Amino acid sequence: MSFSPAGPPPGAQYPAPYPVPVGPPATTAVLRSPLGLATAVVVLLSLVIAADVLDIVAEAGRYALMDTAVGDVLATVDQSALNRSDLWIGVAAALQFLTLVGAAVLFVIWFHRVRTNGEVFAPNGFEKGRGWAIGGWFIPIGNLWIPSRIARETWVASSQTTQDGRLRPADSGPVAYWWAAWVASELLSWLSVLVTNGGSQYADDLRDAAGFAIAADAVDLLAAVLAILFVRKLTAMQHRKATEGPFALS
Repeated sequence: MSFSPAGPPPGAQYPAPYPVPVGPPATTAVLRSPLGLATAVVVLLSLVIAADVLDIVAEAGRYALMDTAVGDVLATVDQSALNRSDLWIGVAAALQFLTLVGAAVLFVIWFHRVRTNGEVFAPNGFEKGRGWAIGGWFIPIGNLWIPSRIARETWVASSQTTQDGRLRPADSGPVAYWWAAWVASELLSWLSVLVTNGGSQYADDLRDAAGFAIAADAVDLLAAVLAILFVRKLTAMQHRKATEGPFALS
């Protein structure tokens, strides 16, 4: 996706796309470009995908190695191969952690930026204040639905309208698909910790744990891909509304 080269530099304030109404402002929010943050988020999410692929390969090697055990006895597995497997899984896990933390931090910053822009577009379009775009992610259980609600409200606020004022929201599929994949990824990650932290000395258990880890990685990879699509689409919607104004040109 490419953006207009005439747009403001990343982080800059957009010029007012339409006349500012006379009287007290409906909101103190300031419209700022999300382009630079979106690019950084996409890069970090791409690294998350790469780390997931590496872990899938490492776990697949572990899975195949456990099939060589005799009578489910771990001691019958080639110990040098097992040590190499442990090393690769450890490296992959470290890369997953680092890339995921970096992507999460930048994503939340971007999320707050687009939520703030959404308030400029539609001051009365949100149930909760701007701070929830950050705080909502840190509330146990609540973080499984609060950010989703904010994302949907921001999506609607960032949509242009027809000339007669009727809202013409873009297809909200990217929001729903990304959120469903993210929740599934979180649940599988929690279960994966429970499955892999047993310290089992049986080859079958370690093989099953590797298979579960591969499934969790695959869902996490899908969630990252859908998050990229969501970020790019919502950023493009806001850029278009900020530069063209509230009314759709076509």
